[in-house]
Amino acid sequence: MRPSETRISSEDRTPAVLLPYQQAWCADQSPVKLCEKSRRIGLSWGEAADTALLAASAKGMDAWYIGYNKDMALEFIRDCAGWAKHYQLAAGEIEETEEVFVEGDDRQSVLAFVIRFASGWRITALSSRPSNLRGKQGRVIIDEAAFHEQLGELLKAAMALLMWGGQVHIISTHDGVDNPFNELINDVRAGKKPYSVHRITFDEAVEQGLYRRICLRLGKEWTPEGEAAWCKEIRDFYGEDASEELDCIPKNGGGKWLNRALIESRMSPYTPVIRYDQTDAFGLLPEPRRAREVADWIEETLQPLLDGLDKTRVSFVGEDFARSGDRTVIVPLLQSKDLILKPPFILELGNMPFAQQEQIMQHLLAKLPNLRGAALDARGNGQSLAEAMRDAFGAEVVEAVMLSENWYRSHTAPFKAALEDGTLDGLPRDEDILNDLRAFELVRGVPRIPDSRTKGADGRKRHGDAAIALVLAHYASRELNAGPVRVASRKVRRSSRMTRGY
Repeated sequence: MRPSETRISSEDRTPAVLLPYQQAWCADQSPVKLCEKSRRIGLSWGEAADTALLAASAKGMDAWYIGYNKDMALEFIRDCAGWAKHYQLAAGEIEETEEVFVEGDDRQSVLAFVIRFASGWRITALSSRPSNLRGKQGRVIIDEAAFHEQLGELLKAAMALLMWGGQVHIISTHDGVDNPFNELINDVRAGKKPYSVHRITFDEAVEQGLYRRICLRLGKEWTPEGEAAWCKEIRDFYGEDASEELDCIPKNGGGKWLNRALIESRMSPYTPVIRYDQTDAFGLLPEPRRAREVADWIEETLQPLLDGLDKTRVSFVGEDFARSGDRTVIVPLLQSKDLILKPPFILELGNMPFAQQEQIMQHLLAKLPNLRGAALDARGNGQSLAEAMRDAFGAEVVEAVMLSENWYRSHTAPFKAALEDGTLDGLPRDEDILNDLRAFELVRGVPRIPDSRTKGADGRKRHGDAAIALVLAHYASRELNAGPVRVASRKVRRSSRMTRGY
């Protein structure tokens, strides 16, 4: 697909030259940006469109393209030349030059492809040797980064260009879960590096018009049946590798996500787990009687714990909901002066009726010191409790979270990083909490709790309940920080049932 071959008609149905995911990539002006992508979706072609404009601008800069073989380098330069003609930009012909790079006593000539623009800037395609970037300035494009033999050294050399206002663009499909490219992606998602990340799967590219664009270029009529057949053909071609090559899921992604040593290093014997279980008979009692009994438990057990908290600290909450099968787990976190997050306790509710879960959660959120955010599980039956608390405390404080694969992909990496660097600490030294965290597995390359249930120390079923609540609490500390909450100014649903003696 070359720019000179793209026919733009005046009909409204004809798509823009760049597809939405290509446009989003080009529009991102982050100094360092990464893209994990499917094969053959034209992202490098979109990068060439942006790079040609950059080099042609009087306020632009040189660009240095690094692929892992000669064919990639020549293809990118040709795409840039095609875009230059499409834009009617003043540019020279493609040059093949021998550039000499020196490293110690090693003197080696490297073939480079170059386009020079009237602006004085140029686009050069180099080999992937890290020393090639020494003394350079401008934009560096590292294509199919996962397949470079010295990616770590190459990235160090590229990042040096940022000191002089340069840019680093890193594009690749995956090549295994332990590859430096995948590790870099995870570091960015964990907040360890302040870069921008794009993710474009094959299905997303097709949804945004990839096959329609192919039909336009080939002069074929687009049909839903033709698109479905083409997608099946592509997936059949990749076979077992389709997940990695098309769906951005690195291989070798099975196994436990958190190791026991890491979890135990963040545990404390001084953090209690409060478990409050009810019988089936309790659920059949009149609701006012249940409310009175739970109010007694709140006064005798929960409130003394809340009274002992440092009132100058800010707090956050995460909750994983269950009614009768698993447990509802509620994790409050207090942020200390050194910004370390610690749970003062973890609360587990077993077989607790909906109304009484709301009663307990309402009291907890109202009495925690300086509550800044609560992330509550809103899947299935949990949605009712999450919405009730959002009504009571406001959407700026309480978020009803619909957990999904994309949510886990974005927010589990920062959680693991917090355990690793100790900014999340003081978890209860408890067998069930440990096993819940150990239950996390890499499923399709994303940390998830698998469908299978486990048994807790008391014989009750568990489904990673505490692990999910902890991830949600940590998410609340990062993403929700609404400032002081004034609960008294809000109407609280069912407030007449939340008091003792109803």
